[in-house]
Amino acid sequence: MTRQSVIKLALFLCFAIRAITTYGQTKAMGTRITFGKNAKNIARITNDSLILISGSTNLFTVDTPEDQGLVSTKASIGDLLRQLVSVDGSIQQYTITDKDGTPKTTGDINTGDKLVVSSSKGISTKTYHIAVKPMALSGQLTLDNTTITANTNHDLILYFTAGQRSSDATVKIYVPAGIPVTMDNTTVNVIGRGEVKLSGLATQSIGRVGTRYSYSKVGEAAISTSSGAGSVITFSHLDLRPANGADLKIRISGVNLKKTGRYQFKASYSTSKPEVLTSPGTGPETAALTATRTISDFMRIPDTAMSYRETPTLYTTAHFKWGQGGNASGLQLMQSVDKGKTWSAASAKIDLQKATASVSGLAPNKLYTFRLSIKDGTQKGYSNPVSFYSGKMDIKSFGVTGSGTDDTENINKAIAYLNQLGGGTLLFTPGTYMVRTVHLLSNVFLYLEKDAIIKALKGGDAPESTWFSDRKYRSGLSPTDAGPYTDPENYMTKQDVGHHYFKNAMFFGERLDNVKIIGNGQINGNGNLVNGDGVMKNLPDNRCDKMFSLKLCTHVEIGGIYHPEDLWYDETKDEPYYIGANGAKNFDSDNMLKLDRSGHFALLATGTDGINIHDTYICKNNQTNVRDVYDFMECNNVKVTNIFSRVSSDDVVKPGSDCSLGFTRPASNYLVRNIIGDTNCNLIQLGSETADDITQVYVDNIYVLGANKAGFSISTNDGGHVKDIYLNSGRTGPIRERSKMYRAMTPFFISISNRGRIIGAEAGRYVFTENGKKHDELLVKNVNIGQVENINLKALDVYEVYSGSSYSGKRWKPYDGTQRKASPIIAGYKLPDNADVTGGLDFKLPNGLHTGYIKNVVFDDINFLVKGGNPITDTTAVPAELGVGQYNAADLKIQPSYGLWARHVKDISVNNCTFNYEKRDSRYALFFDDVIDARISHIKAVKALDNPIVIGTKKAQNVQVSNSVYYHDTWGNASAKVDGIDK
Repeated sequence: MTRQSVIKLALFLCFAIRAITTYGQTKAMGTRITFGKNAKNIARITNDSLILISGSTNLFTVDTPEDQGLVSTKASIGDLLRQLVSVDGSIQQYTITDKDGTPKTTGDINTGDKLVVSSSKGISTKTYHIAVKPMALSGQLTLDNTTITANTNHDLILYFTAGQRSSDATVKIYVPAGIPVTMDNTTVNVIGRGEVKLSGLATQSIGRVGTRYSYSKVGEAAISTSSGAGSVITFSHLDLRPANGADLKIRISGVNLKKTGRYQFKASYSTSKPEVLTSPGTGPETAALTATRTISDFMRIPDTAMSYRETPTLYTTAHFKWGQGGNASGLQLMQSVDKGKTWSAASAKIDLQKATASVSGLAPNKLYTFRLSIKDGTQKGYSNPVSFYSGKMDIKSFGVTGSGTDDTENINKAIAYLNQLGGGTLLFTPGTYMVRTVHLLSNVFLYLEKDAIIKALKGGDAPESTWFSDRKYRSGLSPTDAGPYTDPENYMTKQDVGHHYFKNAMFFGERLDNVKIIGNGQINGNGNLVNGDGVMKNLPDNRCDKMFSLKLCTHVEIGGIYHPEDLWYDETKDEPYYIGANGAKNFDSDNMLKLDRSGHFALLATGTDGINIHDTYICKNNQTNVRDVYDFMECNNVKVTNIFSRVSSDDVVKPGSDCSLGFTRPASNYLVRNIIGDTNCNLIQLGSETADDITQVYVDNIYVLGANKAGFSISTNDGGHVKDIYLNSGRTGPIRERSKMYRAMTPFFISISNRGRIIGAEAGRYVFTENGKKHDELLVKNVNIGQVENINLKALDVYEVYSGSSYSGKRWKPYDGTQRKASPIIAGYKLPDNADVTGGLDFKLPNGLHTGYIKNVVFDDINFLVKGGNPITDTTAVPAELGVGQYNAADLKIQPSYGLWARHVKDISVNNCTFNYEKRDSRYALFFDDVIDARISHIKAVKALDNPIVIGTKKAQNVQVSNSVYYHDTWGNASAKVDGIDK
């Protein structure tokens, strides 16, 4: 063979080998698989094998019987096939066979089974041998940003969520070399409890718990060095039974990567119950961070103003930031209006030191793309691009019809699209938008124009699955219902069913920031939002009971178009109006957001801080299918202004604190102003659910049209401390009109009861005698009695004291003697004495105090005109103590006074108040039972002819009366000085 022939043969063989290799690689690429989205059942994928996860966990749906919550975590065939994707993005076909090659379509996947992968055109197939091993389901590790600019300063944020719930869990986070981690430069937020330094985790508050809770701390953290010279953060003894979004949010501050390239993170976790398992630390439990030489963290700063104001520059100005530090010169902001095809220099203000830029004068209603251009320095080149839409983006441009058909999917796609752009406003133009569950996302605002109506359909999202069952207690706590205490650690049984399921809502958001639903349109539950405690007995497509459900969110606004004036009420027109210049009445409510048929809650906000609710008209178009209006559980920094509720079944404004997050959280700083409404319960209810403290609540300008419970109620039932409550202090702004209260069963109900619905609580059943009456009921044994302290109420006129709400239908039914009525009430709580309990009281509360006194209460400048009509014999009435399941004014039956009745109170002042009745009432005007230190001054009252005493007392100490008078039998008759009390 000649030299030339040899060369030709060699070349031919090279090309042939390359062709064969390429063909083989093509075949392999067509059949190679990897982890798909949420691949929680896959532990490992090799060239020819597939390792799957098996184990068990506790998992209850609302339909699961109480003894059937232990479930297998093995993947079904359908589960597995949904978790696989091709490496190259091509379409593949999957077949599961047994070890003999017989296809399987049902049943379990077992060790020895096989996965056969066929390429898109059936050109090739590949077989993977399956093994099933005991492990915990894979969790999810993600980075807030997957790219970072080298040599600049950043906070690096990671999120980890375990694949299954567990008590006493251990989580390990593997941080690559080059990222310094210390106990003080790194914070963690465990299941939404709040950020703390790693050094402070062991001392972070676990919330208010009873002695039967098995945890004494949120968890422990430690840092060690990994084999790759990186760091391992180990979190131990975590209670991950609650599911509140990301289980761990980890922030590493001051990160400055000196080297470009890829940084690999990994996580794994271990469970303790129902079996000990460890997750594989592969696939979704890994995340990569890329550090670049050029600026790759350029981002737009969203509008985070707490109150939406539409100004000429709102949508024509944009602000940006990037990592501080680095080496850049000749920096220019570039803009494009054709999605990056062409670029031009933007007229921008740039601050290199702060690493910020702003641009104004943008053309309206255009999609802009921006990027930085750096001419010189180590960061020379272009930054990553960001987007901004200079206007409200029409929701109908996303295929949303607004024609009365189901628009849910396209609305959710539009919200997701705008969220990926960095946020913006979606405009709902006139039309009828039918939805099941809308998934809210951070920085996305929904703006409803007038005549835009969003209506609920059946078939919204199902209630979430949980570690615990809530069947022991879903509603209605009776004096003998032990359900909430059966399992002390089951946080699902510590509040009504509506409070601890969140996803079954018309609008849902969890762990979001900067969300707004605003405008002057209408949102209507359409009869498809349930308002009863039996919601979980309904068919699965009829279990949504909330209009807005917001869990552990920040910076939320819901309301109409901002109006600067105060809202008030016209009795003749039965309509609200804005108080204009010189007191002019502006009845135009077109700026208000209308909420109709809102189910159990118009808003259930839980663990959410920074809320602005304003200018809403409740039940303008329909007065049925509405229960609670605005419920704030564990929320802080809340502002509620200009609310008109034509009628509701339950409270209109309610700050509270329950256990629905799996832990308690105090609530504080409420500014509540101009609240007008009619309710089957209370206009304002502070507390009721009081697993933790409620403090600093300022309410100005209320107008109670009707309340079948109390006009203004303050209650602690579960051990919480309710403190610093002010009515008409002027803290929220000027007092424009005197507050008024009509048709309330009782004007004020300030109370302590002993429900003790907190994690770790224990109750026992006792037989005892109280005031000659035998009781057989629960007493909470290990939770301190709650406290109510520093209550200041003033500047209010009270009329028509009876349960006269129009919720029953007629607006309003006049008093005919059949409706319930009660005196203004201040009722502390006292456990029965040891001698009165059969067998004795065999426990002491942790603080040793068995009487809960209400402390430091001030009534100032309040006028009471009650119905009256009670006989002298009612002066002997002794209302029962408010025990478990007895937390309403109606449980106190008749009070011995027609005016103020107080029991278990320390330090009360009644100043400049009047007490009058429409019909002779022979009870005392005021009655103090176990009241210590009372000061009554400048009051006026009426004393019936057949009762010689104005102020009655029982076991009271230091009751002082000054500058006070009473009228004989009828207001305006001859008056006399109140110079003594009945002891």
